[in-house]
Amino acid sequence: MMTSPAIHIFSRDDILAHLPQLADILHSCVTGGASVSFMLPYSLEQASAFWRGVAESVGRGERTLLVSTNAEGQLTGTVQLITDQPDNQPHRADVAKLLVHQNARRCGDAGRLMQALENVARDQGKTVLVLDTTTGSGAEIFYQRAGWQKVGEIPRYALMPDGEMAATSVFYKFL
Repeated sequence: MMTSPAIHIFSRDDILAHLPQLADILHSCVTGGASVSFMLPYSLEQASAFWRGVAESVGRGERTLLVSTNAEGQLTGTVQLITDQPDNQPHRADVAKLLVHQNARRCGDAGRLMQALENVARDQGKTVLVLDTTTGSGAEIFYQRAGWQKVGEIPRYALMPDGEMAATSVFYKFL
């Protein structure tokens, strides 16, 4: 039976129950060249270990994981809202790891995930969101089109999965 694409908030147990699919999404992104903190070679086992850590963080209430599914109910993307902030920043959250499987790109998942994330952030009383992404990437263009304000660039910020040095662009959005 076909359903509509949807966004879900995953609990710790949901993450653990969907570990292979989540690992596949992350593995697809890293092996596809996305600069999301990991280096090549990158295994499904490493991706699973990452998601187990996210599950524990979600369980502690430090972050919210949103997941997109396609019309067949398969997981296609993720994004995280990190709400564990210092005492003087209760109004702020970080956005991390907007990931869309290479086979699901250009279907609107990123936009749906970010809109849902902003709604969750508002519901949690957050008024400022921040993120960074690789300068010159498709993600940078996506965030600008989605109304995010670019603050600036930091040269030589991180390594791409293949080891090449890359700059990052820092963004914010007021809700």
